[in-house]
Amino acid sequence: MRKLIRILVLLVAIGAVGLSAAAWWSYRWFNTAVASVVEPLVYEVPRGATLRSVARDLHQRGVLDQPQLWVISARVARKAGALKAGEYRIPPGVTPRALLTLLSSGQVILHGITFVEGSTFRDMLKQLREHPAIKVDYANRTAGEIMRTLGKSGVHPEGQFFPDTYHFPRGTPDSDILKLASDRMTAALADAWKARATDLPLASAYEALILASIVEKETALDRERPLVAGVFVERLRRGMRLQTDPTVIYGIGETYDGNIRRTDLLRDTPYNTYTRAGLPPTPIALPGLESLQAAVKPEMTGKVFFVATGDPDGSHYFSATLAEHEAAVRRYLQKLRRRNAQ
Repeated sequence: MRKLIRILVLLVAIGAVGLSAAAWWSYRWFNTAVASVVEPLVYEVPRGATLRSVARDLHQRGVLDQPQLWVISARVARKAGALKAGEYRIPPGVTPRALLTLLSSGQVILHGITFVEGSTFRDMLKQLREHPAIKVDYANRTAGEIMRTLGKSGVHPEGQFFPDTYHFPRGTPDSDILKLASDRMTAALADAWKARATDLPLASAYEALILASIVEKETALDRERPLVAGVFVERLRRGMRLQTDPTVIYGIGETYDGNIRRTDLLRDTPYNTYTRAGLPPTPIALPGLESLQAAVKPEMTGKVFFVATGDPDGSHYFSATLAEHEAAVRRYLQKLRRRNAQ
C-alpha cells in the first residue's frame, strides 16, 4: 500500500513538473517575438471570423507556428470572442500576446479619400467608385436615389457635400462617407448663414451656397475670396448680370473641352450668367469653408469687375469702372503674349 502511495506521489510530482514546464514554455512562447514578422505586415480579420479560423490563417501565412496554443492562450485570457474585424498593421517584433491584443483592439488601418474644393458631385462619385477600400453601392445609383437616401429628396446634389479628407476602415460603404460629407456641409452652411452680414441680396442659405460655389471656382487664393464675393454681391445689388465663366462651363457639362467660345457665351442655358440675370439655379461645385464665409461676409469695395493679373500667384485685378477693367484686361493679354513668345 505504501509503495502504491509512493508511486502515486511520484507520478503526481512528475505531472506537476511537466505541467510547470509546459506552462513555462507556453508563457515564454506567448511572450516571445514572432521570428517570421521582420517588417510591417498588413493583416485583415474578416467579418464573422472565429478565433480558430484566424489562428489557422495566421499559421498558413507563417505568422503563428503554434496556432492551437494561441487559441488556448486566448481562451485562458478570456479573449476568445474579442477579435474585431478590419485591417491591422502587425509590427516587427510582435509577440503572440501582443498580436492577440492588437487584433482585439479595433485599432484598424484607416484609409482616406479627399474631396477637393471646387470639384463636382460627378467627380466625387468617380472617386468613390474607384477607391479600392470603399464598398461601392450608392455611387452607382442615380443622383435622385442618393439624395433621397440622405433625407434630401428633391435636392440637387451639387454643392451638398463638404470638401475634406475623410478617414475610414476598409469595407466602409460609400453611403457612410456621403452621409458624413453631407452632414458636414449642412452644419457648415448653417453656421455661415447665421453669421452672415446684414443686407445681403441673398434670400436663403441655399443662395449663399450657390454664390460660395462660384467664388470657389473663380479664385484659388483665400485672400481674394471675400473680394470676389463682394464683386458678385455688388452686381446683384445693381441688377447686373454676374457674367462668370465657371457657370457657363458647368452648363456645358461633360462636353466642355477646355475652351469657352463666343457661341458658348451666347447659348442660353439655366447656368449661363451672361444671358440670365441673378444666380444660377444650383451650386456649380463643392465650396470650401473659406468660400462659404466669403459668400456671407463679402468685402464690399464698390468694384464690379476683376480679371487675372497674369502673375504666377494666380491673383486678380479688381476694378470699379469698365475703363479701368479694360485696361487691366489689356495688361493681362500683353503678359500672356510675352509669355507665349518666350
